[in-house]
Amino acid sequence: MSKTFNKNQLAGLEEIAKELRREIVTMHALSGNSHIGSSLSVVEILIALYFYSLDLSPGCRGKKKDRLIFSKGHASSSLYAVLAKKGFFSKDLLKSYCVDGTKLAGHCIINCVPGIEASTGSLGHGLSMGAGLAIGMRAEREKHRAFVILSDGECQEGSVWEAAMFASQHKLDNLVAIIDYNKLQAFGKTSEVMDLEPLSKKWFSFGWEAREINGHNLPQVIKALSEAPFKKDKPSVIIAHTVKGKGISFMENQLLWHYKSPNKDELRKALRELD
Repeated sequence: MSKTFNKNQLAGLEEIAKELRREIVTMHALSGNSHIGSSLSVVEILIALYFYSLDLSPGCRGKKKDRLIFSKGHASSSLYAVLAKKGFFSKDLLKSYCVDGTKLAGHCIINCVPGIEASTGSLGHGLSMGAGLAIGMRAEREKHRAFVILSDGECQEGSVWEAAMFASQHKLDNLVAIIDYNKLQAFGKTSEVMDLEPLSKKWFSFGWEAREINGHNLPQVIKALSEAPFKKDKPSVIIAHTVKGKGISFMENQLLWHYKSPNKDELRKALRELD
C-alpha cells in the first residue's frame, strides 16, 4: 500500500478491524481468559503494522526482516488474530486459545507459532529486546527496523527507561516504540496508580522523538509509522491514545474487562455490535 490510500482501501482495513475484534471476543469467551480489554485497544496498531508497515511475511526466513516485539504480551489474543489473518498459521488454531496443551498461550511464547519474535508479558522487558535487535541490525548493516508495542502501565517500569536511555545514547533511529495508551491498567486509571504525564515530554527528555496520535484512526497510525524515524539519529516513539475494550460499547473504558471474560450472552451481544 502506498503512503496515501483511497476510501476503498481504508474501508477494507476497517472491516479487518471488525473481523479481528470478532475473533478476539470469541477467543476470550471460549477460553475464559483475561485481558480482553487490552487486546481490543491495540487492534488498529497491529493492522497498520502488519498490513502496511512491516517488511515481514509468513514465508520470511532468517534475520533479514523487520522485527516486532509485542511487549504487552498479556494481550496475546490480538496478535494471534492478526497473525492468523496474515496467514502465519491456520485460523482454526484460534479456537484453542489458552486451552490446556495449546500452542496459543495466554502470554506470547517464542517458537510456539510462526510470527512470535519473543516471549513477553513480564512487563518492562520488550523495549530492551527491541533496542538489542536494533543495534544488532545496525552492526550488520541491515536496512530493517525493530518495532516494540508497549502498554501504558508498562511504562511505569524502570527497565523501560533504562532501555530508552540506551537507545538514545546509541542513536538507534531504526527503533520505533508504539505505546498503547488506553489509560487503564490492572487496578485503576494509570493517572491514579502512577501518573505518566507529561508522557511525550518524558520521552523527549530521554532523547527520543515523540508523536501523539489517535490510536484507532488508521490513517493517523499509518502516517506516523510511515514517517518514522522522525529525526535522524534518534529513536521514535508513537504515543497512541486508545480506548480499553474498543469496539464493544459495554466494555469500553471499563476496568472490569481487564480481567473479566464474556459469558455466552455477552458474547452474543458483542458480536451483534460488531456485525
